[in-house]
Amino acid sequence: MGGLFSLTRLRALLAKETIQMRRDRVTFAMMIGVPLLQLMLFGFAINTDPKELPAALVAPTQDRFTRAMVSALELTGYYRFIAPDATAPEAEDMITRGDVAFVVTVPSDFGRRIERGDNAAILIEADATDPAVASGAISTLSTVAGLALRREAGMAATGTAPAPEIVVHRRYNPEGITQYNIVPGLLGVILQLTMVMMTAMALTRETERGTMENLLSMPATPFEIMLGKILPYLAVGAVQVVVVLVSARFVFAVPFVGGLHVVLAGIFIFVLALVILGYLISTIARTQMQAMQLTFFFFLPSLMLSGFMFPFRGMPQWAQYLGEIFPLTHFLRLIRAVMLKGAEVGTIAGPFLALTLFVLGFSLLAQLRFRRTLD
Repeated sequence: MGGLFSLTRLRALLAKETIQMRRDRVTFAMMIGVPLLQLMLFGFAINTDPKELPAALVAPTQDRFTRAMVSALELTGYYRFIAPDATAPEAEDMITRGDVAFVVTVPSDFGRRIERGDNAAILIEADATDPAVASGAISTLSTVAGLALRREAGMAATGTAPAPEIVVHRRYNPEGITQYNIVPGLLGVILQLTMVMMTAMALTRETERGTMENLLSMPATPFEIMLGKILPYLAVGAVQVVVVLVSARFVFAVPFVGGLHVVLAGIFIFVLALVILGYLISTIARTQMQAMQLTFFFFLPSLMLSGFMFPFRGMPQWAQYLGEIFPLTHFLRLIRAVMLKGAEVGTIAGPFLALTLFVLGFSLLAQLRFRRTLD
């Protein structure tokens, strides 16, 4: 029957597939949206050599030599002093929270030592939880500092001055081990991929199997149905958390400076936000394939803009604002601050609050989206 090739039949099949593809709007949008998203992110948002890194200055006596030093650091393009008159405790809190990448400490007798021709030293503390962020900024220090202070000293009658000693302390990761940065972040990435995807497919599976009618006929509220769907996946997430944390400590030797209770509290809120997000996606998708596609559409920009793959501060301002809308961004700040810096709840209240708002927002949207009928 019709063994020969028929151009007419081929045109009919192509027309049928085109119509079917146009009807599946989610798949069609993914075909167009994902390449455009990758092009925009890799072309404009990703930068492996971050500049304009925030810094705090601790200088009891801000003389002309200190000002020359600060100006020289800013001219390199790597440093941006957002706290030019911070005290030592304030600077310590800022680097622990992650508000600054560097703390520059200039001793009170720095200017006098330069004028007398004595050896002078400047302490620069770098947040090395992400080794790639601080490497470029640190490599320019000695040359820039020596030239700036010699030029400033040459304006006075004291003549030239010796180059100051730059003492660099790589805080929280002195050896620059990448596993210290990657492994805690992997916990968030693994949880996000599995929790959102599994939960997103839970409700769409009911529709595809034809069991949605039984679910809707039950005398249960949308909130009760939502809890019934997401609580089992919280248990799955708990198993993943144990596996990753044990591996991080005993396989990769990642330090665990902070309190375990703080880490577990942050993980619980993060996982709760993820499973509710997955449930929200399941109320939008009609099939499991659509649920998987929407999950990856959310996962891709979250992975790139959260600071896991590329330095968060290296992205332009608009990309950083966009990265703030993803729960993974705030979880990475929380888990790294607690595990590597020993931060307490009060220090990282911002990420805790952001994750809590995600839980409340996703819960509200999921309940509003849940349909009591099969329209």
